[in-house]
Amino acid sequence: MHTAARLARAGDRLVSIFAAALIVLMLLYGGYALWDTAMVFNGAFLDSDLLQFKPAAGDPDSNPTLEELAAINPDVLGWLTIDDTHIDYPVVIGETDMEYVNKDVYGEFSLSGSIFLDSDNARDLSDPYTLVYGHHMDNGGMFGDVVEFVNTDYFTTHPTGTLYLPDATYAIEIFACVQVDAFDSTVYDPHGQPPGDVSELLYYVDEIAVQSREIGVTPQDKVIGLSTCAEAQTNGRVVIFGRLDRMS
Repeated sequence: MHTAARLARAGDRLVSIFAAALIVLMLLYGGYALWDTAMVFNGAFLDSDLLQFKPAAGDPDSNPTLEELAAINPDVLGWLTIDDTHIDYPVVIGETDMEYVNKDVYGEFSLSGSIFLDSDNARDLSDPYTLVYGHHMDNGGMFGDVVEFVNTDYFTTHPTGTLYLPDATYAIEIFACVQVDAFDSTVYDPHGQPPGDVSELLYYVDEIAVQSREIGVTPQDKVIGLSTCAEAQTNGRVVIFGRLDRMS
């Protein structure tokens, strides 16, 4: 009887120790998950160290701060701002479209990645159609705000932006928002348009746009697309299109 009681008590202690260890492990994992989520979200927004490289609006000659940032990472080609949104980031270009999916502007690992130009595009914006990618962050970071353009009010009240290069500045006038899948050959082939003619792209965008405005864009204009993942759709994408007008 005494032996059985001792064994029962020992078994109870083992169960209690195991349960306590399991609770500690769960708390540690929960704490790590919260920390990891915070790091991902925080990494989606710029800190003061990076913001110092943002070009000053209204500089008619050049954007020297971009050259300073490019000295740190030669893949930096410009800075993209969409007015009154969270979209306000440096733009990089990699050897492939996967290079900056999980790397920040310094080339370090980051789950939020970077804003990056399609690797088939010319970094000087000489192509008639330029395509830029960014992650859809739920907190509005990176290209999280791109998905907001499917809403009429948001599209109406956010019509402009700026793309700064080291030796030029382009105004962006947004004219359309589309919802497509990741395999859409018209949207995701920057070189699918004839040289100096984006008429095929413009016709297609006009046909499928969920939001659009008439700004007088022509087949000879330069067009930029900003692409991100759609909500709750594995291959769904939201893309906004704007006309690029050189300011300086």
